[in-house]
Amino acid sequence: MMAGHGEDGLAVGGPARHIPVLLDEVMAALSPEAGQVIVDGTFGAGGYTKAILASGASVIGIDRDPDAIAKGRALEAASEGRLRLVQAPFSSLDEHAEQVDGVVLDIGISSMQVDQAERGFSFRSDGPLDMRMAQAGVSAADVVNRYKAGDLARIFGLLGEERHAGRIARMIEKRRAEKPFSRTTELAQAIADLVGFPPREKIHPATRVFQALRIHVNDELGELARALCSAERALKPGGRLVVVTFHSLEDRIVKRFIADRSTDPAGSRHLPQKQAIVPTFRKLGGVVAPSEAEVDRNPRARSAKLRAAVRTDAPARTGDGDLFGLPKLPDIRMTAER
Repeated sequence: MMAGHGEDGLAVGGPARHIPVLLDEVMAALSPEAGQVIVDGTFGAGGYTKAILASGASVIGIDRDPDAIAKGRALEAASEGRLRLVQAPFSSLDEHAEQVDGVVLDIGISSMQVDQAERGFSFRSDGPLDMRMAQAGVSAADVVNRYKAGDLARIFGLLGEERHAGRIARMIEKRRAEKPFSRTTELAQAIADLVGFPPREKIHPATRVFQALRIHVNDELGELARALCSAERALKPGGRLVVVTFHSLEDRIVKRFIADRSTDPAGSRHLPQKQAIVPTFRKLGGVVAPSEAEVDRNPRARSAKLRAAVRTDAPARTGDGDLFGLPKLPDIRMTAER
């Protein structure tokens, strides 16, 4: 688990080259046509957007990372008005688009972010312990140095499925009292020294902790749940929702959302209702995984899953993001700043 963007981006090895995951399958599910408007809610390096533009459709590209938006300006300028870039979290996509023909979301971190040591997402190159996609707010260093050990353990356990969560949290609490953590390689080495690096282990022992920190710092799962509800509001009848996830926490949220929105909630165990409500989506096929050939070409695609649905003409429901499999973290407060 916890593969895809996170695992391959943090594993030992060279820089990740950006290759859009499940591109053919995404395009088949979206089925864009000339004159349509598609929202690429995770613009990143523009892989999906370029393919959508090539189909003749227009794109509203959204990304909260200012670097991604800045690097996409050349593509926007060359699009002859068919691409509009917006710097914003994808949970707010319905504020920037309405009655669109499709929404595509590629969840997780981009290879472009991993390759920038100064962003602090990866420990393969030394950088500041940052991990903020929007380059604002609480950083990974704030979390590591100021959260209580019990809260760190819950984050590592719930968001990283790290079996040594408690031991790592206690080690961090002890070592930061002497010197706060500030660098990626510093934290990664401390974790490796504590839990070891078994020869048969495919990933670095700090991978799950780094992924848990990244998910927490960016509220990635909450953003995903809100984005799905936002897409429901933005899509026109017949519009298509296509989501690519890379680990089970993400996939569970998408799976439950589509199941709840495509069935009568009167009989749903996730959304118990007294009154029947018309489904807002129709499931489009089953879960799609990458072929062996794609995984050979692009190892980070290994754990990818694609799920899709078609919007009905029923009114959008109120947001129920907390019911879609979000891990229940406690109310976490930072200790006084040192």
